[in-house]
Amino acid sequence: MNALKKYINGIKPNFEEGGKLHAFHSIFDGFETFLFVPNTTSKSGASIHDAIDSKRIMSFVVLSVVPAMLFGMYNVGYQNALAAGKLAETSFWAMFLFGFLAVLPKILVSYIVGLGIEFAWAQWKHEEIQEGYLVSGILIPLIIPVNTPLWILVVAVAFAVIFAKEIFGGTGMNIFNVAIAARMFLFFSYPSQMTGDKVWISQDSIFGLGYTLPDTFTAATPLGELSQNILPHETLSDMILGFIPGSIGETSVVAIAIGAIILLWTGIASWKTMLSVFVGGISMALIFSATGMTPIPWYEHLVLGGFCFGAVFMATDPVTAARTETGKYIYGFFIGAMALIVRVMNPGFPEGMMLAIFFGNMFAPLIDYFVVDSNISKRAKRVAKK
Repeated sequence: MNALKKYINGIKPNFEEGGKLHAFHSIFDGFETFLFVPNTTSKSGASIHDAIDSKRIMSFVVLSVVPAMLFGMYNVGYQNALAAGKLAETSFWAMFLFGFLAVLPKILVSYIVGLGIEFAWAQWKHEEIQEGYLVSGILIPLIIPVNTPLWILVVAVAFAVIFAKEIFGGTGMNIFNVAIAARMFLFFSYPSQMTGDKVWISQDSIFGLGYTLPDTFTAATPLGELSQNILPHETLSDMILGFIPGSIGETSVVAIAIGAIILLWTGIASWKTMLSVFVGGISMALIFSATGMTPIPWYEHLVLGGFCFGAVFMATDPVTAARTETGKYIYGFFIGAMALIVRVMNPGFPEGMMLAIFFGNMFAPLIDYFVVDSNISKRAKRVAKK
């Protein structure tokens, strides 16, 4: 690392004011600060600073998503072999490599397009490269079906980065979660590619790995079956472990729980938001179960679809979530409850979590406003009594 840092410092003057490559200063700065923590933090003043910057925080978030991503890759191969009736004769590594090859292009496209726009925007505005897309770039491929065409992904990523982030001022200024914006754009612009029973299982072999399935093959997610008044045939253990059809990274509760532990242990995610999402979901699931509005047990709602993934990785986004301590409870409960309401009461939206987080982002500033206003009123009353 010392040799790399020495090399970076050696070429740095070329990108500074007056250097022959000054036009690319933003790009160079982005790579430098990604590789090394800047040493320009404040030494004095009222604020307390630590050694970790936002890029390191984003790196921890990406690390927390890795277990869900790796399992998602394996599950893509597992579902393909299961559909072909070849599960017993297909090895773990064959299934994993097939899933890896199926998912990798989506991750590459997401980062190339998203970061490309970020770099171009920074050069145009003469600003620093912002780090927010490090997380969005990995989340977007994990919340879509494996059969999503790459060209559609390109359009969705471009839309999300430009219209959900950059026009608001970039990282830290966006109102809506960028990954949610991309998923919303895909869902409403290309519904046939995002829902139904033909988008969840990869149907073509890749470099001799996997199996080619008939064009007529279909497979619905458990929530998709439930929306058609069909009880899911998967067992509870399959739902928890993740051996079910679904978006690439959303199926395994175990893998998502590992990510949750990392986020909570590092203090990056708010346990108040995360916990209250589950409390809201459990509350509504119990109500719907008690009234007979859902045919499955309340706890299955928590392990199906993107509920856990959304609660851990997306509802806790510190930029778009509520920021007051009391507001975090309200915000999380609202998302969990809304996800179940949409899921159970509107068969056209069997997932629910996407819309819930979108509306949660929309109302987060209002929630914080009322919490702060309430605190001001209470303090004013205490002062008046003295």
